Amino acid sequence: MAVTLSPAAVDRIRTYLAETPGGIGLRFGVRKSGCTGFAYVVDIAKAAGPDDTVFETDGVAVRVDADSLPQVDGTVIDFVNQGLNQQFVFRNPRVSAECGCGESFTTA
Repeated sequence: MAVTLSPAAVDRIRTYLAETPGGIGLRFGVRKSGCTGFAYVVDIAKAAGPDDTVFETDGVAVRVDADSLPQVDGTVIDFVNQGLNQQFVFRNPRVSAECGCGESFTTA
């Protein structure tokens, strides 16, 4: 499987990369958090990690560390506009439960 980006996410990340000196792609992963287990971590990568798996969509690299990969493999990252709000949305086929507030999730 892989981590992929929608066209809207590619455009938004390219904007962030253009504004970030030394940015080499998107860093995507998880950390322990919340009542159900994990929360997504998203940032601009400025350096390659020693255990990164790199996925590329339309020339934009997504770097995932080895510990996060089992929880995010297969995820499609989208960027959506909803009224006045703009946000990244994660369509993760591995999610088996989410907390009521939407801040954390667990995988099967």
